[in-house]
Amino acid sequence: MNRVAAACLTLAALLAAAGFTALGSGFDYPAILQEPTGHILALYRSAPVAVSGWFGVLVVGAALLAPAAVALGRLYGSTAIAVVGVAAAVVQVIGLSRWVLVVPFLARDGSEDAQRTFETLHFWLGQMIGETLGYALTAVFTLLVARRFGRWLALSGVVAAVLVATGVLVPLGVELARLTNFAGYVVWCVWLIAVAVALVTARTAARAPHSSGRR
Repeated sequence: MNRVAAACLTLAALLAAAGFTALGSGFDYPAILQEPTGHILALYRSAPVAVSGWFGVLVVGAALLAPAAVALGRLYGSTAIAVVGVAAAVVQVIGLSRWVLVVPFLARDGSEDAQRTFETLHFWLGQMIGETLGYALTAVFTLLVARRFGRWLALSGVVAAVLVATGVLVPLGVELARLTNFAGYVVWCVWLIAVAVALVTARTAARAPHSSGRR
């Protein structure tokens, strides 16, 4: 279970970092989400394949949180870790998938009906499900996992969780929340890799005495 969880957490962190970096430089993501619908779709049309492709990377990264959560849940005997982690993965995949499965067709259409449909999906799948629920569940999952580790990993996990959770304030017009949420995901990605290293190290340390005994 250690190896499965470590591999999934590492890949999730690397894919999230790659996706956010690419979309941030080429699509002004996530700031673009606060712009008018017409502007979002116009910028999307300038590089539809690249934008959808990188959102696909984020989808895969978010999905990897599910097997990681199941593995961690089994490792620590915690149903809460498994359930909350899988839920966090599901809502993020739902929210992000619209950029891969629906937005390309709406952008190509360009009609007023298409723009209205985009606005509806942007609000419900994006802000409400993918972002607000996603931020909240990711923060809770992080807190549940953090308490299983030592002081520094636990503390950094709490910091990441709190910063990520501030994202729920973005729809309420709290401007600072955008910055703190972004910072939270940066810390979170680093924290995931640190947790993965801790899991592998713990497994190696646990096997060392047995290896010594056989010599």
